[in-house]
Amino acid sequence: MLRGILDVLFNMGSYVGALIILVVILAAALRIIPEYQRGVVFRLGRFVGAKGPGLVIVIPVIDKLYKVDLRVVTLDVPYQEVITKDNVPVKVNAVVYFRVIDPAKSVIEVENYIMATSQLSQTTLRSVVGRAELDDVLSARDKINLELQQIIDERTDPWGIKVSAVEVKELELPEGMKRAMARQAEAERERRAKIIAAEGELQAAEKLTQAAVMMEGSPITLQLRYLQTLKEVAAENNSTTLFPIPIDLMKAFMDQRGKKD
Repeated sequence: MLRGILDVLFNMGSYVGALIILVVILAAALRIIPEYQRGVVFRLGRFVGAKGPGLVIVIPVIDKLYKVDLRVVTLDVPYQEVITKDNVPVKVNAVVYFRVIDPAKSVIEVENYIMATSQLSQTTLRSVVGRAELDDVLSARDKINLELQQIIDERTDPWGIKVSAVEVKELELPEGMKRAMARQAEAERERRAKIIAAEGELQAAEKLTQAAVMMEGSPITLQLRYLQTLKEVAAENNSTTLFPIPIDLMKAFMDQRGKKD
């Protein structure tokens, strides 16, 4: 009887052990891939395919699964010391937006696609900014961003990566260059102010010339203008009183004196 009980317990333990092994195998074979990821499966070292999202079944020990994120990655490119085409040392950094479009290539063609993209972005940033002049880096920022995006996207395409945008964030200049640019901007503003003042003087001279021509044809106009000026002066708070003398009266005296001579 005791032997029978032992046999039953032994059989129950075998069943429990087999059940535990089955649960472990199922846990190792069943994988859940989120919507934003894909699973790249290798069977005995050979590429099988990219699976997911959802429930994926793999063979334990034989299959190896690599999960690849398909979401957009924001990669910060650290400051790079660059000498521009016109020999100005600057520090520039950027940000790169990219995503994986081919999970298989991102695993097979490159060891670490994020690190590889980061290093490529740094070297490309130094190269592109080094070929441009400082004025282009400051004013033609969109052109440089587009050139960076095209170069990085072309070189990462074999890795199954799509670069959507590259943006140059900040540009640090030496203090001496900042002061020189400030003096240049101030000189430019002074030049514009002088040009505007000169144009105003030219327009005033043209109007005065036109007024003189009109007054020459009608002398009484000059006297009316003289009276108007006296009216404006008298409107001020002063104790000086001016009495105009008719110009025609003075002309009669001058003509009479000429006859005596």
